[in-house]
Amino acid sequence: MRRSIRHPAAAGKGRRRFFRLTILLFGMLGAAILALARIPVPHDPPDLRLKAIRIFGPAPGAADRAQNPVTLIGISPWMAAADYRSAAAFEAKVEGYLEAAEAQGLMGPRSIVVLPEYFGTWLVAMDAPGQTFRAPSTGLAMLPLIFAQPRAFRSALARSHERDRIAAAIFRMRSPAMAAAWQDVFSRLARRHQVTIVAGSIVLEDPVVREGRLVTRPGQLYNVSGVFHADGRLDPALVRKVYPIPSETPFLAAAASEELPVFETGFGRLGVLICADSWYPDTFARLKAQGAEWIAVPSFLQPDGAWDRPWGGYLTKLPPDVDGSAAGSITEGEAWLRFALAGRFPASGAVAGINVFLKGELWGLGADGRTTAVIGASGIAVSPVADGADILAVRVATAQP
Repeated sequence: MRRSIRHPAAAGKGRRRFFRLTILLFGMLGAAILALARIPVPHDPPDLRLKAIRIFGPAPGAADRAQNPVTLIGISPWMAAADYRSAAAFEAKVEGYLEAAEAQGLMGPRSIVVLPEYFGTWLVAMDAPGQTFRAPSTGLAMLPLIFAQPRAFRSALARSHERDRIAAAIFRMRSPAMAAAWQDVFSRLARRHQVTIVAGSIVLEDPVVREGRLVTRPGQLYNVSGVFHADGRLDPALVRKVYPIPSETPFLAAAASEELPVFETGFGRLGVLICADSWYPDTFARLKAQGAEWIAVPSFLQPDGAWDRPWGGYLTKLPPDVDGSAAGSITEGEAWLRFALAGRFPASGAVAGINVFLKGELWGLGADGRTTAVIGASGIAVSPVADGADILAVRVATAQP
């Protein structure tokens, strides 16, 4: 067998040509990826996927106005990744649902609009490269965001010591912008429609309201909710989730139930429990001790179809007043009605409450749930809508001025 022998100089020239070609190819690939990322996401009109609007309680009229009714408006919206491409796109989507409620005569200074858990969290993606909003998973969606802000990400990563350092770093990096956008959007909407808004929840780094502005500080990450009054003011008290579930604990901290606030609305005291917090007696006891009359529960349930599947039991610790033997013998939906807001409401001392869920197609996460309202001792209303958005409102006559 014959083997050719090349001169060392010739071999070196060949390697250099190979490396130059490799660098050129990688450069072309990187340019193609950046060009694809810059392709804008279409700015189509918001797709509300609104399947139903249901109203319980007396229709508005002179007699009812004399009784000073309060209206709880639960909106379970259908969201897509593109709805978070900018703060303006997000605001347009929320505005669509508020206008639909307003067209039914539901909005007013004695109305409380309740939105779901994590509703504001995906503002983490706003202003990201276009590829983020076409990605099939959250992991791939965040890569363009990281590459677009590499120094900020490295700095946030160095400060993140949670089990899921990547998720923690991304939220730390984006927290200031998320907090500002979230407040600006809901302040405008509350003021424009003259309603109280429970703005779902958002993941932020140690947030606090200072001189009327929501700011973040170096510290732990929390799943938080806030209440916007009809004049657009964000209440200085924030709600932090007490019972993060296992998918949250790798990067989110837990609050104490003793920290749960109650909000003065001018037409009664309002309490807010974030999702899993509505499954525990201590959180309800805290609201009752503060005289809560209205209870809002923003929730997020995964995956698709979860409501009708067998219930797997508590994801967090089992409360002392619950027998865990029901796991596997009832559906997830039945468990929500038995152990969460609907089941615990009679002992709450409140007048009415409403539980809403985030729906949609968000990077393959999946979502389910049924909007549920509880009105005193008169009963429970549960929306049948599973594959779209819905609005469920309850009017409750009160003796308050």
